[in-house]
Amino acid sequence: MHVELRFTPGTGVHHDLSAVRQDGGCLWVAGDESAAVERLTWRDGAYQDHRSFRLADLVDLPAGPDEEADIEGLARADGWLWAVGSHSLKRRRVKPGQSGEKARRRLATVLREENRFTLVRLPLVERDGLPEPVRRDGDRTAAILSGPGRTLTDLVADDPHLAPFLDMPGKDNGFDVEGIAVLGSRVLVGLRGPVLRGWAVILEIRPEPDPRDPTRMRLGRLGEHRYRTYFLDLDGLGIRDLCPIGDELLVLAGPTMVPDGPFRVLRWRPGDDFGPPPPLVAELPAHRGADRPEGIARLSDGRLLVVYDTPSPARLTPEGVYADIVQV
Repeated sequence: MHVELRFTPGTGVHHDLSAVRQDGGCLWVAGDESAAVERLTWRDGAYQDHRSFRLADLVDLPAGPDEEADIEGLARADGWLWAVGSHSLKRRRVKPGQSGEKARRRLATVLREENRFTLVRLPLVERDGLPEPVRRDGDRTAAILSGPGRTLTDLVADDPHLAPFLDMPGKDNGFDVEGIAVLGSRVLVGLRGPVLRGWAVILEIRPEPDPRDPTRMRLGRLGEHRYRTYFLDLDGLGIRDLCPIGDELLVLAGPTMVPDGPFRVLRWRPGDDFGPPPPLVAELPAHRGADRPEGIARLSDGRLLVVYDTPSPARLTPEGVYADIVQV
């Protein structure tokens, strides 16, 4: 079963959806080629009435408004909307038809784009019956975690498991964030990479407002440290998204690098570390070169909505794209 997501013509967001979260009768979605969050509203059997909110209008992005943020995870909790960038380096692609020295130069070029290295928390208010992110709502302020010494990669710079992968591009099994979930005071971040001898990684962090500047966040302490790592046996797959279900998480698992592979939804209890493989909830169909599951959201009736990057022609509609509805 599927449902249509309709977008403003010409925006192109539906070609690279990377995150989704339900919010009452609305969906929050994001694409990994922009620096914005998108709101769709349920009406007449489809999610439509697309509205885009630029992150640069809400927080001060480190590289300005025009560089993509590669948003790979969204979370909605306690009146806040969270968005996290991939925190990954990017290796340039070899374009179709390229060969020789030009192709070699592109493949040797690794880029760091600072807007990718961000975590954002936005206050939500209700306007005309719909949720909307704002810069300030009373004593609540939109805030960003970014800049030298403050990013997630800075946090794990001395980690014995993760530090060796920080200089590797995300699609080469380097450090690559692809999911966020908020459970009470716990903020959990899923890593597509690295996968270590088959073990995927989740980070637990405690972002908090910076008392010197409410528009910025800092990382609070978790006991003696500022983060925890959890290792999950996902049979060699990385984490592509996280979705709360009660006090547990649904984990969307898929290949950590570019090649096609299986995509699965599993159920994990936060805190379980080096345990048996999480129980399987659903196996998602894999399609060569297209329809890669990138985001999951739990609907109010308990079913899952799945959005895809690189949609196949059969998934595209005149106004948008189809997402799948999965019974779990």
